[in-house]
Amino acid sequence: MNPQSGPELRDIHLPAAPGWWPPAPGWWLLALVVLVAIAFVLRAWWRYERRRRWRSRVRAELRRIAEGHAREPDPQQLAIDLSNLLRRASRLLAPQAAALHGEAWLDFLDAQLPTQDAHAGPFRRGAGRALLDAPYRRADDPAATAVDAGALIALVRTWLDHALRAKAAHA
Repeated sequence: MNPQSGPELRDIHLPAAPGWWPPAPGWWLLALVVLVAIAFVLRAWWRYERRRRWRSRVRAELRRIAEGHAREPDPQQLAIDLSNLLRRASRLLAPQAAALHGEAWLDFLDAQLPTQDAHAGPFRRGAGRALLDAPYRRADDPAATAVDAGALIALVRTWLDHALRAKAAHA
């Protein structure tokens, strides 16, 4: 006879390994945070790209205007085109600015320039003054042809560069 050594014992059974689904609540929270972060990054990138493309189109429009004036010099048309371009661009900075006219319009343009340029008043007292009356002069008027096209284009380029850069920094 075999001596009895006690009750017959079975080996220890471990529970089944936990499955990967459903994840623990911490993983759900991490996934939510990652999705929100991705959404913010995509939105910021989309806004940046939209602003970059808009600034690129504005600069291309200025180039087109300058090249058109170089091919066919028409100071009156140049003043009209540059004024329209500035009005469209100013709507980005202050929507009500596009409705300004006369000296108030020139003051607004001067106010957007860097401090040292704004005191000189290049729009109110300089080449930018042509934006006020050159578009409305008769083509045979000598004052209509007295527009300093190079200075006006350079001034508008400076204004656009500064204003668009300032808007990008604030947005």
